[in-house]
Amino acid sequence: MTGHTTRTASPLSPAPVETGTLRYPAGSLVILTGLPGAGKSTLLRRLYGLDGSETAPVAAAGVTVIDSMQSRLRWAGALGRAPKPARTAVVFATHLWRIRRALAAGPVIAHNRGCGPVVLRLFARMARRRGVDFHLLLLDASPEAALAGQRARARVVGARTFSYHRRHWEALLARARAGTAAPAAGAVVIDRPAAGLLRGILFEGPPASPASHARPSTINR
Repeated sequence: MTGHTTRTASPLSPAPVETGTLRYPAGSLVILTGLPGAGKSTLLRRLYGLDGSETAPVAAAGVTVIDSMQSRLRWAGALGRAPKPARTAVVFATHLWRIRRALAAGPVIAHNRGCGPVVLRLFARMARRRGVDFHLLLLDASPEAALAGQRARARVVGARTFSYHRRHWEALLARARAGTAAPAAGAVVIDRPAAGLLRGILFEGPPASPASHARPSTINR
């Protein structure tokens, strides 16, 4: 296989991209992140048979798959005329709530373009309260490629918003490549060619040690 990957003590598989499979401990929360337009939704659709019209999380191959577009589509009609900041807040809150709820049932892989420190700490806290590990899967695409991806999907984010995401993304990417995944248990960086060759993401083996996590909380549905 071609393509490039960088690991920070994350998957169980010794050569994740070379084997075409990423393997994580049972029950893990894996956040797939990258620049807007990098190809995160495209990867999830290919791996899990999604078509992009889903309005709710999808259970597939033993994992709950959550794309932020699912929450966006869920509220598209009800909030169509609301101010953009209000729509963004409601969609993001719904996305986070869905991830939190899904962790009660088993492993979760979720798309999230926001990769600032506050959001990452929130994901780490969700996983810790459930007694599982939080992992990052970083899809590395150049800003030019990400912008091209936005144009191809006919949904281009504003220049100011893209600059904001780019700053946080580049800081996170640098930390991951330097071997620092915190607050995640580990991180894998794959470029777009490697993402195209990925054939599966499996959750197997023992879950995280209960001794290293807080007692799971009760989620009100």
